[in-house]
Amino acid sequence: MKASAKATRKLAAFALPLDTAPMEAHSAGELPDADGPWQYEPKWDGFRCLAFKSGDAVELLSKAGKPLSRYFPEVIAFLRSLQIDQFVLDGELVIEADGRLLFDALQMRLHPAESRIRRLAAQTPAQLIVFDLLADARGTVLLNEPLRIRRKLLGSLIGKIGVCESLKLSPATVARKQAERWLKAAGEDTDGVVAKQLDGPYVPGERMMIKVKRIRTAECVVGGFRYGSKKREVGSLLLGLYDTDGKLHHVGFTSSIPSAERPKLTQRLEELRGSPGFTGKAPGGPSRWATERSSEWEPLRPSLVAEVRYDHVTGDRFRHGTGFIRWRPDKSPSQCTFEQIAPLPSAYRRPTA
Repeated sequence: MKASAKATRKLAAFALPLDTAPMEAHSAGELPDADGPWQYEPKWDGFRCLAFKSGDAVELLSKAGKPLSRYFPEVIAFLRSLQIDQFVLDGELVIEADGRLLFDALQMRLHPAESRIRRLAAQTPAQLIVFDLLADARGTVLLNEPLRIRRKLLGSLIGKIGVCESLKLSPATVARKQAERWLKAAGEDTDGVVAKQLDGPYVPGERMMIKVKRIRTAECVVGGFRYGSKKREVGSLLLGLYDTDGKLHHVGFTSSIPSAERPKLTQRLEELRGSPGFTGKAPGGPSRWATERSSEWEPLRPSLVAEVRYDHVTGDRFRHGTGFIRWRPDKSPSQCTFEQIAPLPSAYRRPTA
């Protein structure tokens, strides 16, 4: 009798708990070179995940700790088929078609219908690009080992698996010039560069890495919205970030929503209406430009995460309106914190002359 997925998860003796959080990154405007040495890697445009294996039990967990296994059955089947008995990998799920990575194809997988997921898995199979090893084939936890050791062991592990389309080792370099070339080329298969300290351990959930994108982006909670001035349709989304006390503060807005999407989005937002929306600083504060109309807004339950493009941060707010990029169903609202837009720690900055 075949055990259920839930039962398998309970019985599996994974080397690390399934609620282990991936190590995260600070955003920066340039690559670090102080407080090194650094290893630089491309920043892939996919779903960050941890892959756990113990015998036949395999699990994929998103950055938010949500199960991804049912959405990527082809990746689960591949990892289960490997002769290597156990490991915990850190990587990025991507889907490639015609030589390009398709984020929209990943989002299409997050669907309740198993038949649709199976069909998409056959039509556009996903692959796992790995860049860190948290536990090896013997179940030895490597979190306290420096990156240079973890990377060497990861290379050996991938070497045993061999060349395949389902699992790839992310490129890495210690040469800043190569990282700069990757950064200039970002926007093709990658959206930036990640820098990691070669002598640093793996610290789950902490921002111990540096990420540099060609554009500055942040994932924000949609804490409310305003109707447009002409129609009873959404005019702008009100964006929020959480502070260290767990309060959601209003930090800006985005109104760059395609007209064709506004009716359906309005219906979706109206179904999520609920107080208080923002539990910290709220929209509609004193302003000489504010009108009765502009101060009206609809609070939402904090469930939607939007990735937006921004130019400047003044204090704890986006100075100007932001550009909507996409929805991030793979991210948890609780992960949308001020740390994303906080100034880079001085230890990582290039010393000035």
